[in-house]
Amino acid sequence: MTPKTTPTKPADVRRALRLAGTLLGLSMALGACKHVTEVVTTASVPDDYKQRHPIAVTETDRSIVVFVGRGRGGLSATQRADVMSLAQSWLREGTGAISVDVPVKTPNARAAEDSLREIRSTFAAAGVPPRAVNIREYRPEDPRHMAAIRLSYPKISAVAGPCGLWPEDIGLSIHNKSYFENKQYYNFGCSNQRNLAAMVDNPSDLVQPRSETAAYAPRRAIAFEKYRKGTTTATTYSESDKAKLSDIGK
Repeated sequence: MTPKTTPTKPADVRRALRLAGTLLGLSMALGACKHVTEVVTTASVPDDYKQRHPIAVTETDRSIVVFVGRGRGGLSATQRADVMSLAQSWLREGTGAISVDVPVKTPNARAAEDSLREIRSTFAAAGVPPRAVNIREYRPEDPRHMAAIRLSYPKISAVAGPCGLWPEDIGLSIHNKSYFENKQYYNFGCSNQRNLAAMVDNPSDLVQPRSETAAYAPRRAIAFEKYRKGTTTATTYSESDKAKLSDIGK
């Protein structure tokens, strides 16, 4: 005996398709609302100007230019002083050879050779060894510019910047966050850092302290002798050093 089957009506098929479509749309909506627990952070501009515009210790070039005319070779008194100053500075702070760029195939090429000989003599007088001087020849690209002798050497320097960057408006604006939050604008303190880097004599002082120098033995001996005798070790100043311009307020 075969079981009796009930024929499916078209209305039931449409109802089942609508239900399946509803369930599929609901599952996609729930998948789109997935919660992300990972927090994405972005870099922010530091509030301290020393961190926004740090002073970096790097190797840069120090250079001078010696202009040479067509009919006169050698160095003038001012040029000779500049070359001597560069040579003495190289002995103190140079980290590489002195490069001397000499023009060739120019109207003043012969005069430049005479100037180069005097530059070598000045270097020798300052104590620069010949192996520390590197002579290079060059030809100017623009003939309108006067060909000159260029002297340069690498040294350790402190640098900061560049300054003059304005990523945001510093005036009253809804787009200026620093104005409403009372924060420093981006370029604040940049010129101070740049000037400090340019004025420092020894860039290593920005990184580490110098070693202590030896004590002044004569003054130390005098202080110890006074201490041994039981007298005061303070320095006695004359009456002229104690004079004041005014006695108002006494």
